[in-house]
Amino acid sequence: MFVNRSRFDRVPPRTVSRHWRDDAVSQLYYGDNLDVLREHVPDESVDLIYLDPPFNSNASYNILFKSPTGSGADASIEAFDDTWVWGPAAEEALLDITHSGNHALHTLMQAMRASIGTNAMLAYLAMMAVRLVELHRVLKPTGSLYLHCDPTASHYLKWVLDAVFGADNFRNEIIWQRTTAKGDAKNKFGAVHDTVLFYAKSALAQMRPVFAIKDEAYTARFRLDDQDGRGPYRLAPLDSPNPRPNLTYEYNGYLPPAKGWRVSRNVMERLEAEGRLAFPRSHDGRIARKHYLREQGGRKLADVWTDLPPLQAASAERLGYPTQKPRALLERIIAASSNPGDVVLDPFCGCGTAVDAAQKLGRRWIGIDVTHLAIGLIEKRLREGYGDGVDFETVGVPRDLASAQRLARDDPHQFQAWITLKLGGWPWMGGKKGGDKGVDGYFYYLGRGAKAETGVISVKAGNHINPAMVRELWA
Repeated sequence: MFVNRSRFDRVPPRTVSRHWRDDAVSQLYYGDNLDVLREHVPDESVDLIYLDPPFNSNASYNILFKSPTGSGADASIEAFDDTWVWGPAAEEALLDITHSGNHALHTLMQAMRASIGTNAMLAYLAMMAVRLVELHRVLKPTGSLYLHCDPTASHYLKWVLDAVFGADNFRNEIIWQRTTAKGDAKNKFGAVHDTVLFYAKSALAQMRPVFAIKDEAYTARFRLDDQDGRGPYRLAPLDSPNPRPNLTYEYNGYLPPAKGWRVSRNVMERLEAEGRLAFPRSHDGRIARKHYLREQGGRKLADVWTDLPPLQAASAERLGYPTQKPRALLERIIAASSNPGDVVLDPFCGCGTAVDAAQKLGRRWIGIDVTHLAIGLIEKRLREGYGDGVDFETVGVPRDLASAQRLARDDPHQFQAWITLKLGGWPWMGGKKGGDKGVDGYFYYLGRGAKAETGVISVKAGNHINPAMVRELWA
């Protein structure tokens, strides 16, 4: 979600003087992520970036290429609304790209303008490109970026990422199967996946292997059990796949395989001492190694992930945020490309799944969002999930009566969401605008007989409060 403003009000990246200290707490920012990045996040201070920007997924592919009609939000969109239009803010973003010094990106965006025209898709790409330049700036040389998107714009975004990060720093296009096959697809195959584009800042970036969740098909391979308390295991060959003359030796009367062993004699002796070797009855057989299930991470993953289902309606994780991702997905990404104590940045943090996962895994984090609803949800989520065990600073939200009054005057809808969360409630219908009959939020309390009851919250930010507003709630 973006907020429009004049480019003459911006602070160039080189003026950022704040430095991330080793003892700095995590930070949650309310505001346009472009402004926050430029004003608060220094060069090469972040270890890992995950971003899940608006997809355009709520609009059809044809609408994205339709010429804009009438007026509408240019850079600012309502919470959960993925629709974009071309306008002054998109033109401004293209001008920013021209001034960025990245000639490859400038050339690409001008070519896209000539190719697809000034429409919603180009507006989306321009808004993303100018932010990706800043994200590249704040990322350490050892850092990585994961951009979560859908097939509507993933091919365009990859071009933009190639221009910003360099095509040689592209690592993977990860396919996450987010749902099972859809039966309502009539003239195409069901859309069941999202794309995660994985880029490194440089060749210095490293990652750990990740493993699929152990399912029944995987655990069924571990059929043997010596009943020694070490649990089930499977046998793996110790034959070398390639000729290894230096590892061709007889062991305990067993002849070596044709191409030699996989391990040295010292390692073989250690494995035997640890009870990890299985010897065949005949000396014509082959020695095998025991792999115990409890010691295995699981099946090593490639770039297609089918083992992490989306959140279900009844999931305890679900917060009512339409594009919420499962925390296990973010934990996998964070564990693969960062270490405990590292800084993880999510510039479109929404309901805060990435910062929640970073907190759980012992990382520091920076979260940015442009709606008070999102900031309030994240604060509530972290306080309820970690209690006194979470330490973070929120920047940009009302902290006194004057700033709260200013928010109520400038954006009554956001004030409703903010004050509802501050009262311990939840915004009605996820904070969407619409006919709510005066109900802006709800809360739970214990009624008669210790029965859980639901109460409603109505917020009136104007100066014209009257009894009819109360009667409307009872209607």
